[in-house]
Amino acid sequence: MGYGNDAVARILVIAAHPQLEHSRATRALMEAAGRLPAEQVEVRDLYALYPDYWIDVPTEQRLLAGAELLVWLHPVHWYSMPPLLKLWLDEVFAFGWAYGPGGRALEGKALWLAASTGGPDSSYRPDGYNRYFFDAFLHPYEQTAALTRMRWLPPLVLHGAHRADNATIAAHAQQFADRLAAWPDAAGWPELADDDDAPLCEVPADARPAAEAG
Repeated sequence: MGYGNDAVARILVIAAHPQLEHSRATRALMEAAGRLPAEQVEVRDLYALYPDYWIDVPTEQRLLAGAELLVWLHPVHWYSMPPLLKLWLDEVFAFGWAYGPGGRALEGKALWLAASTGGPDSSYRPDGYNRYFFDAFLHPYEQTAALTRMRWLPPLVLHGAHRADNATIAAHAQQFADRLAAWPDAAGWPELADDDDAPLCEVPADARPAAEAG
């Protein structure tokens, strides 16, 4: 898995699992993606790269700028992403770089979420203990794509990952790897043929405090 390679892959997989040693689903997907050619896919394990939570923003932005597809790979924690991935997002998707005036670095790229949940699919229903369909928890992800002028792709989700058997996880990991290997072929990504009607979200220059002079 690429850590600090000067080459830039077409697909950047940002993986975040705070206890990867206990993971089956996330680890299986990372390993499957890591077996693909380096010029196609780079897998970056955030918790291995940044155990001190000190993000190398220039490196992350350089890799993002050269990629066509950004993949967030993580387990769902409290209906959202793990804390280090949230920090990565806060720092790397900077105002004036990823969004806002002059922030066009990610325009035209695609964003794909590959997530796993502990609860089964049946728990993400109005009559389940999570009360809402899983799509309800994806609005911040989808809006992040819209704000940065990226294309939001339908996510790949494995529900009930804790109880999934080895065959289910292996098949899920293979599906993940097959789609990455096919990028951006229309046969592997039929959704790319759909019109992208995401709204433009223009952020005014005065949406953030002006930098102090001197």
